[in-house]
Amino acid sequence: MSLTATFIGLGVMGYPMAGHLVKAGLSVRVWNRSPEKAQQWASEHSGVACSTIASAVQGADFIITCVGADRDLVAIYEGKDGIISNAPAGAVLIDHTTASAGIAEHLAALSVQAGLGFVDAPVSGGQQGAENGQLTIMCGGHDDDYNKAAPIMQHYARAMNLMGPAGSGQRTKMVNQIAIAGLVQGLSEALHFAEQAELDVRKVVDVISKGAAQSWQMENRSGTMIDHQFEHGFAVDWMRKDLGICLDEARRNGSKLPVTALVDQFYGDIQDMGGHRWDTSSLIQRLRKK
Repeated sequence: MSLTATFIGLGVMGYPMAGHLVKAGLSVRVWNRSPEKAQQWASEHSGVACSTIASAVQGADFIITCVGADRDLVAIYEGKDGIISNAPAGAVLIDHTTASAGIAEHLAALSVQAGLGFVDAPVSGGQQGAENGQLTIMCGGHDDDYNKAAPIMQHYARAMNLMGPAGSGQRTKMVNQIAIAGLVQGLSEALHFAEQAELDVRKVVDVISKGAAQSWQMENRSGTMIDHQFEHGFAVDWMRKDLGICLDEARRNGSKLPVTALVDQFYGDIQDMGGHRWDTSSLIQRLRKK
């Protein structure tokens, strides 16, 4: 008998991730806040679109969520119509939302009380990684729950690791976003300087990418940054949400994040320029602005 999975949240990440589960031979039911998206997915992937969360999770071995923020998780997990009240005993809940560590710890505690497993499992790799099944997944939870969830997640993962108890996956994702923020700002300043110096910017990137300045951002985003193209990845609005989570957690644990706080303000400038849906490499545009 094939395993049954429920996928809740069919945004730019969840939509292809759920599709990979069907390709792997799982029986998949889906629920989405906008039912039209669930119906579209079901017609494309031979899955089942459900009208309620309760019907979607009935009999599921794994219940996977990928939504927007803490408030969305509360809405779908809690209450008499939510996941925890309706999931079958022994099911493993896997949450791929980038959210606070506090909500992960809260949902883990509720899950234990209900006889359910829970893994907080935020992802990195963006829409392209989701579509190609090449995501990096940072997990928090008990060993047993992770060991059950890992064979399911491997269908859309390039790499994954258990980082510690519930909340550890979210905190590791925060580390990821902090590192990216500084890298993108540094690359933006470097390319802007090269432009102002009237250098051949592509030749500059070609030579410095062979040395210590090389990074994923340089390799994958420098060309589109030079071309003023910003429709290639993680949106500024989402990055601001994530950096807000990082800064809140830093205030709790006493971390000092001066560069992250500054870059968060810079992304605010991009929003003021109308770049809410531009990708994160658009930081260079505020430097080009006259």
